[in-house]
Amino acid sequence: MGGICVSLLGIVYKKSAHILCSIFIITFTQIYKTNNSDAYIHSVASKPYSKDPTIRRPLEYTQEKLNHVMEWREEAGAPEMEELVNLANGPETAPEAVEQPEKLAKAKALATSLNNGSLYWHGFTKEGKPVLWIRCGRKPWYPNVEAEINALILIADAGIKCMPEGVTDFVIVSDSYSPPPPVPSFMINVLKALVRGYPDRLSVLMSAPVGSIIQFVMNLLLPLMPGRLAGKFLLKDEHDAQEVLKEWLVNGEDGIPTFFGGKADHDKFYPEEGYSKNKGQGTLKFDYFGMIERLQAASKEWEEAQKK
Repeated sequence: MGGICVSLLGIVYKKSAHILCSIFIITFTQIYKTNNSDAYIHSVASKPYSKDPTIRRPLEYTQEKLNHVMEWREEAGAPEMEELVNLANGPETAPEAVEQPEKLAKAKALATSLNNGSLYWHGFTKEGKPVLWIRCGRKPWYPNVEAEINALILIADAGIKCMPEGVTDFVIVSDSYSPPPPVPSFMINVLKALVRGYPDRLSVLMSAPVGSIIQFVMNLLLPLMPGRLAGKFLLKDEHDAQEVLKEWLVNGEDGIPTFFGGKADHDKFYPEEGYSKNKGQGTLKFDYFGMIERLQAASKEWEEAQKK
């Protein structure tokens, strides 16, 4: 009897997720196409309820949570980020650049935040989750907070679009050697993005090595995080990080990057800005379009491997 009840409950939640999908497609058509899927909405609806972890989230709570996602994306201007990176990659004499100087300035600021190569997708875990790498030592000491958040939105959405079918969350690995001094406004905005813009998208974040600056940041942010999110942070030394990556990455030990003591050379694709060349006729040096092509190819490769 218990097994039948569980099966029926699963059917109910799947049907409910489809109902929610229909509501969001009608209400937020363009944003839905960019950021959501049936699998993601079902995943959000299936998580334990924060007020009572013994039950799944009520449908009303799930709908409210996803409504907040859509509202946040509209407020943050998420749908225009792809347009901005294309504008930054083109000539400043293009009609769309000349006629929209404020938008061009925003696009150039976005390109500047991307060009240091401090944030990029590369590879997958054995479970098919894309891996977002953060190179803290490349981050600026005095960041343009708005442009940095815009870069995060652009990169996050690109990774979500490239997820294998049925995969709904990602992994973040932070190379936290020599980070810049923390900027509280940036940290708070990143946390807001994770909580409001990308709920249940983060599977786990590992940071290594852990120095005084990272400890300060975590002490600042942990009290502000929802309980589920706080439990997804791992702080490791370099040796432990190597063992974790060996277990996580689809290529195992061969996938560990050089900046964690491995053999995989990420700098071949994502060098420091001084070693990068302009990708088009504009100010973009970061290989954004190449990153997407490589991620799409790796996603298909992972999906094919699952069929064997």
